[in-house]
Amino acid sequence: MSLTGPALPGAALREVVDAVASCRFEAGAEPAAEEAVLMRMLQALLACLRAPAAAALGDQHVCTAVNTCFRVVHQAAAKGELLQRFSRHAMHELIRCVFARLPQIGSADGVDGAVKPEMGGTDMNHPFGIRQMENGNGSYMSETAGLDKNLVGDFLGNHDEFCVQVLHEFAQTFDFQEMNLDTALRLFLETFRLPGESQKIQRVLEAFSDRYYEQSPQAFANKDTALLLSYSIIMLNTDQHNMQVKKKMTEEDFIKNNRNINGGSDLPREMLSELYHSICRNEIKTTPEQGMGYFEMSPSRWIDLMRKSKSTSPYIVGDSQPFLDHDMFSVMSGPTIAAIAVVFDHSEHEDVLLTCVDGFLGVAKISAFHHLEDVLDDLVVSLCKFTTLLNTSLVEEPVTAFGDDLKARLATETLFTIANRYGDYIRTGWRNVLDCILRLHKLGLLPARVASDAADDSETSAEAVQGKAAPSAVPPSHIPVMGTPRKSSGLMGRFSQLLSLDSEEPRSQPTEQQLAAHQRTLQTIQKCRIDSIFTESKFLQPDSLLQLARALIWAAGRPQKVTSSPDDEDTAVFCLELLIAITLNNRDRIVLLWQGVYEHIANIVQSTVMPCALVEKAIFGLLRICQRLLPYKENLADELLRSLQLVLKLDARVGDAYSENITQEVARLVKANAAHIKSQMGWRTVVMLLSITARHPDASEVGFEAIMFIMTEGAHLSLANYGFCIEASRQFAESRVGLADRSIRALDLMSDSVRSLALWSQETKGTGEEGEKRLEAIREMWLKLLQSLKKLSLDQREEVRNHALASLQRCLTVTEEICLQSATWSHAFDLVIFALLDDLLEISQNHSQKDYRNMEGSLVLAMKLVAKVYLQLLPDLFGLSSFCKLWLGVLSRMEKYIKIKVRGKRSDKLQEVIPDLLKNILLVMKNKGILAKRSTIGGDSLWELTWLHANNISTSLLPEVFPSQEYEQQSSAGSPRGPNAVEA
Repeated sequence: MSLTGPALPGAALREVVDAVASCRFEAGAEPAAEEAVLMRMLQALLACLRAPAAAALGDQHVCTAVNTCFRVVHQAAAKGELLQRFSRHAMHELIRCVFARLPQIGSADGVDGAVKPEMGGTDMNHPFGIRQMENGNGSYMSETAGLDKNLVGDFLGNHDEFCVQVLHEFAQTFDFQEMNLDTALRLFLETFRLPGESQKIQRVLEAFSDRYYEQSPQAFANKDTALLLSYSIIMLNTDQHNMQVKKKMTEEDFIKNNRNINGGSDLPREMLSELYHSICRNEIKTTPEQGMGYFEMSPSRWIDLMRKSKSTSPYIVGDSQPFLDHDMFSVMSGPTIAAIAVVFDHSEHEDVLLTCVDGFLGVAKISAFHHLEDVLDDLVVSLCKFTTLLNTSLVEEPVTAFGDDLKARLATETLFTIANRYGDYIRTGWRNVLDCILRLHKLGLLPARVASDAADDSETSAEAVQGKAAPSAVPPSHIPVMGTPRKSSGLMGRFSQLLSLDSEEPRSQPTEQQLAAHQRTLQTIQKCRIDSIFTESKFLQPDSLLQLARALIWAAGRPQKVTSSPDDEDTAVFCLELLIAITLNNRDRIVLLWQGVYEHIANIVQSTVMPCALVEKAIFGLLRICQRLLPYKENLADELLRSLQLVLKLDARVGDAYSENITQEVARLVKANAAHIKSQMGWRTVVMLLSITARHPDASEVGFEAIMFIMTEGAHLSLANYGFCIEASRQFAESRVGLADRSIRALDLMSDSVRSLALWSQETKGTGEEGEKRLEAIREMWLKLLQSLKKLSLDQREEVRNHALASLQRCLTVTEEICLQSATWSHAFDLVIFALLDDLLEISQNHSQKDYRNMEGSLVLAMKLVAKVYLQLLPDLFGLSSFCKLWLGVLSRMEKYIKIKVRGKRSDKLQEVIPDLLKNILLVMKNKGILAKRSTIGGDSLWELTWLHANNISTSLLPEVFPSQEYEQQSSAGSPRGPNAVEA
């Protein structure tokens, strides 16, 4: 900088000062390296003020340089001697450099004349921060804290013309009106050290006397009287308080010494006597202690302050612009909170404490106005310490102690008042607030419904009337305080415990003082309105609401797979209750909270292996959230329903313990929100939760009722849930829990659902390409329905098996309005009808009659089913390219069934039924022209193939169906080809 000279821009020089002043050290820096850096900083600052371009520095940057140097001097006291000496030297050089510029003030503009005023109104035409010194050096001497009082005294007593001028300006800064001479002299001499030389003392006292007489001319005849009396007071002060003076001046001596000094007459004896006793009692300290801070509040200064307060207006009108308020308060807020806290901590007077409370609330109000979240958080932390709630474990009777502690109760009220009024601007402070709430909860002092949401009242009251508690509102277990079990929870419950006498645990009756303390405690908690923090959380700003939710999750702790202590579980349950409450109260902002809430509940569910209050609260809280939010948040419906998959991940022991209540809640969700569940994923989750109860003895009935609600008359069936509902119905039909009647009802639900397929099919016809895709999906659903009924047609229970066959027959025959294609029918015969016949045949031959009773009747029903379906669909089937194959499949299975042996012999029923069924089929085929002589399809003779199988079933069928061919049948009797011998 010295090399660049004036060419260095003022702006660059200011940036150098700012950069040096903002230097910070990293934690763990080596002491030697730190000292070296500090010395370099001092050198840089000194070079900045010595540089030719330094005239461009304004007040702010000069003050920054001086303050930085002063801080280094202060830090150097704890470091090496070299740094101490160098820092003091740099400070002296810095001050000398500032004062060396005094002659240049006003003589010329700064080097960088184009510099604009800096923020805060600093005038750049007054460099080095000495504009005030130019017009009032005395004010600088009297009002600047931290000046060396010895140097100030020597400077003011100097005979130099400039020093004398400053001395008189200095004296003019004092206001001695209506003040006694000794008080004025004390106030004057406390600002510097009175020099020891008599000439300097005389100059100082002359300046004082002139100012005193100027403001109090009625006190003395002239200003010389004031000067002489001041001298006399100084001599009396030395005489009375100097240990080396053995013979002390008496009152008479003092009065005698001051005769005839008031313009040739005596001063009033009373005044002189008062001055004498004042000096004797209270020494005028002519060598005041050195200090770097503000002056101490001495009696004379207190008198001066009180006198000024009487003449000062009660309000000071500020002329500052509003944009300064934020920065000003952010700077002073910390010291303000600390100052109020110190008074609050040490005072025991109620009026003083209430004034401090007003101060705390004022700080909170201003912080909220300027959105100073950090300040509000710091204030919350300070108040939490005064509540004494965080260290009640050290107190024998915490509730009584709290009631007896006015300071703690006021701090608690103030804390929750701030949380309720200014919660929008609390961030990390929510953790401290929750710590206090949790402590009150453990002491049993919270209202019973502090964690409830407003809309929950009707639900709870309705269930209370029925004498049944809601699973989602299970109260958390309470932890005993001081080894005494709690008999009740809530605010009044705690108080009633105190008033009651427990016969099992005899206890002494509480004293009146204890009762009064408990009453004060309860009144304080009621005033706090703690429940409003959560019930009114819907009005919080998003950032504050998110921080509150995160604080609850943090306070709950991370769930453990091993059994946690009752205390930890109780805290986790209570925090989860509060989290669910604010979630339900903020349904319009669920997107903001949902991710954190879901992850917390997921952690609980996935880490719990045994039933407990925490996992119960998590499960039913999640179900309640879904119940309440589905009607309002269609865009989040899938996300909410997907979260219910957590229930499917429960440990088997946990799921079994809560299965009935879970099913009840899911059923309630379905009945209330079926119209709001539209996606396939959502229905899959819900129906799966219902279907897994099919084999649970306690939950299956409720689950089946919910399935019936969805499927009865197709009320809530849709393409999105049809397949899931059919599968769930099949599981309930297969289940042997309960009576077989429920399986029959499940089968009826399945068969009735075919009407929904028909309705959808009719609605979809003629809607273009999208409609065709929809029709294809309907066909697949129909096949899935048939396959489910086919499985149930193999059930071991006779009534279920036979009812399933009847239901299958119905679904196969009532298909006029379903737009089925030829390929669909081919699949139906191959995958369902023929597969069913083959499976029934295998069961009848390879399984015990004890396992499958009366299989003969089921086989007959199966034969009737295939015959009826074949005949009804014959016109459509005949058009299939695979008709011949399909027809031969029917014949071959009839042939196998007629040969089945039941209990060692062929079945009489089958021997009777099958020929009649086949005869009926053949007659219909004959009448429709499908079965005729010489009829061929695909190169194979349908006629020959038909009679090849038919004659194996009954040889009388041909003459009965075709009487005119009887002769040919007879002529070909005994031929191995049978009907193949018939000629064209």
